[in-house]
Amino acid sequence: MLLNLFSTLFRTLITLDMKKIIRITTVPASMKILLKGQLKFMSQYYEMVAISSDGEGFDDMVKEQEVRGIKVNMSRKITPWNDLKVLFQLIKIFRKEKPYIVHTHTPKAGTLGMWAAWICRVPYRLHTVAGMPLLEATGAKRKILDIVEKMTYSAATKVYPNSHNLKKIIEDGKYCKPSKLKVIGEGSSNGIDTSFFSKEATLESLNREGKSPHTFKWNNNEKNEASSNSTNKNFVFCFVGRVVKDKGINELVAAFIKLNNIYDNAKLLIVGSFEENLDSVLSQTKEALYSHPSIDFVGFQADVRPFLMASDALAFPSYREGFPNVVMQAGAMGLPSIVSNINGCNEIIVDGINGKIIPPKDENVLFEAMKYFVENENEVKDMASRSREMITTRYERGKIWNALLKEYQSL
Repeated sequence: MLLNLFSTLFRTLITLDMKKIIRITTVPASMKILLKGQLKFMSQYYEMVAISSDGEGFDDMVKEQEVRGIKVNMSRKITPWNDLKVLFQLIKIFRKEKPYIVHTHTPKAGTLGMWAAWICRVPYRLHTVAGMPLLEATGAKRKILDIVEKMTYSAATKVYPNSHNLKKIIEDGKYCKPSKLKVIGEGSSNGIDTSFFSKEATLESLNREGKSPHTFKWNNNEKNEASSNSTNKNFVFCFVGRVVKDKGINELVAAFIKLNNIYDNAKLLIVGSFEENLDSVLSQTKEALYSHPSIDFVGFQADVRPFLMASDALAFPSYREGFPNVVMQAGAMGLPSIVSNINGCNEIIVDGINGKIIPPKDENVLFEAMKYFVENENEVKDMASRSREMITTRYERGKIWNALLKEYQSL
């Protein structure tokens, strides 16, 4: 007991000598999943405090990251009165905590966090950009989001786009001075733990937990004999992400159904959950996810590795991204990918080398790419053989963490 007391006292004294960094995300899932392990790593060098909304996953996030947490209820929607309330809450917190650095992620947390930090004269105000929702907006909404984005960047001392193409978009749009912009490492907000995202680690985890590999629903309801193009081996395309319009789900399901009508051994696995109140998919898309015999819709999964391992390729026709984790995860698991020609995706994937790059929002081109994957087994195997190494050499998590640490220490 005395030893524990001395240990606690020692850690307290060390913490008192550390500079304080406050990290903010709009919802705890972003801190828990997209920044997994990063705050815990940084707490070796700084006193880390996490701020996010009080919701499902907050307590788990704070426990996993091993940091102190403060709950501030932010909304991902445009809510002027609540946003103003949150702004004053953050000002009050910053005046009490006196952080050396405030580092924000996600649009709403970025705007409110940067302006509260600017008002409180926090020395270093850092904002990571991981995608820009405004790129898909039009009309008055686009103008409002443009203004808000520029306000966020104006209050920041440094802005970190998490891909080189996103940095170019910000420069071309004149959202802030080029001198404020910097990409950390090779891109990505958090990199990827390639020791975790591997087939060997996945099998070990399944065996340890006494679980079996994923069993597809069509194993029980289909015999693969409806078409002259049937084979004994299915080709499974996998999508992982939010099941929303902006992820290209409508085009993906429509292209797949067309493909499945030709090759009934083509299958589609969907891992993710709906967001009806933000960006819902078409009613016919939703119906197909539940009813089509060759689509296995499994909903949100905390561990996506078994589903990637059970698949042959990732299909990710998103409209906009920052630096998509799932494309890195799939690559680390040895999967080639079909991705949209958008920032982040077109940096992780090299066309014809570890996957295919297609225009966004084009159902017909997506269909042709998926058809190519089904018809060209050897070429797809070659892409798959190169996929993991192209991730480990560029986006290993430790490299990103150390690059960000170096950036903090340079301030």
